[in-house]
Amino acid sequence: MNSEIIVIGAGIIGISAALELRQRGFDVCVVDREGVAAEASQGNAGAFAFSDFEPLATPGIMLKAPKWLLDPTGPLSIPPAYATKIAPWMWRFAMASNKRQYDRAVSAHASLMALSREALKRQIETTNGADFILPKGELQLHESEAEYRAALRVWEARSTHGVTYTKLESPDAIAEVQPGLSPRFTHGVFTPDWLGVTDPKLWTEHLAKAFINAGGRIARAEVRSVEHSSEGVSLTTSSEKLQARQVVIASGAWSHFLTRTLGDRLPLETERGYNTTLPAGAFDLKTQITFSAHGFVASKIGEGIRVGGAVELGGLKLAPNYKRAEVLLDKAKQFMPALDTEGGKQWMGFRPSMPDSLPVIGTAPKTPNVHYAFGHGHLGLTQSAGTAELIADMVERKSSKISLEPFAPNRF
Repeated sequence: MNSEIIVIGAGIIGISAALELRQRGFDVCVVDREGVAAEASQGNAGAFAFSDFEPLATPGIMLKAPKWLLDPTGPLSIPPAYATKIAPWMWRFAMASNKRQYDRAVSAHASLMALSREALKRQIETTNGADFILPKGELQLHESEAEYRAALRVWEARSTHGVTYTKLESPDAIAEVQPGLSPRFTHGVFTPDWLGVTDPKLWTEHLAKAFINAGGRIARAEVRSVEHSSEGVSLTTSSEKLQARQVVIASGAWSHFLTRTLGDRLPLETERGYNTTLPAGAFDLKTQITFSAHGFVASKIGEGIRVGGAVELGGLKLAPNYKRAEVLLDKAKQFMPALDTEGGKQWMGFRPSMPDSLPVIGTAPKTPNVHYAFGHGHLGLTQSAGTAELIADMVERKSSKISLEPFAPNRF
């Protein structure tokens, strides 16, 4: 099979990029081993977190990390069986947490967020997707004034990038936004402009349908290698050889296996995220809730409630530790006493993560007709439309709308 462009990966990044390319007139085929939204894109919280500029690697985090890492169900954990393997990545993570690198990452994220916000509007309009979009808002909760005051420094920095928010400085003020929460939460911050989707899987499938209706194609195959050829790029799959003039690698947490076949060894790791989706009637949730000190959220998905989050740096091969999902659900019950925790469905997904929390968006250093779009961590949905436009500009050899230097594949 020959195509002008092959996009490897049918998650939210790959489908968004393929759709944008098809809308610009390219012959595009998406290739994925499992199908549309089969991995991380189906199980996220369904929010466009445009105000979340801060990387995971923040100044001082390495002082907190040992305490977290000793708790196998804490907000950040590394399974002992994986600790040695991830050590080089953790070293880069520590280096990325210094003030200079942190400021650089915040600035880069802010520029990508601003582009992605406007790109999402264009994507919604061109796909008639308004019915999938919800004005969710977001409520971040704190259990003490000290914790709240520390968080305000971050919000003040966000306000310089146009983020609006409301301070909530009592349980009564919090209850006006979201009734039914434990009084242990004394302070909060409400962001009214947060958007979400009714269901991230359905949203990705909607974009995929728009892509197919526009003449795009989606094929099931496992791509095992990518290499430069006389006609462009040759892909070896489990069943055949594919040929394209240009290729976009958007395979999420599996992307580094393909970049290695091109000679690019990138420090991509896996944030294993856990959640439980409860059926309709579990709780009258008015907005997305972030339990800041505990590293998880509660979000409305369809008619149900999804409780999940935290970060487990455990790679792709270890068996899931669903105790993490159970602990989050137990905490959610404490924090939302009326929450009905019966009948939930557990899930674990692989979120692709770089040490500096910035995605890789750029052309392969050694293969100019291969482009990279992966490593968005827990912000894949948020940054998908913006990333798609950047990749399409790259394919067309147009000037980028933002500086791509912070996202360059060779930055490490």
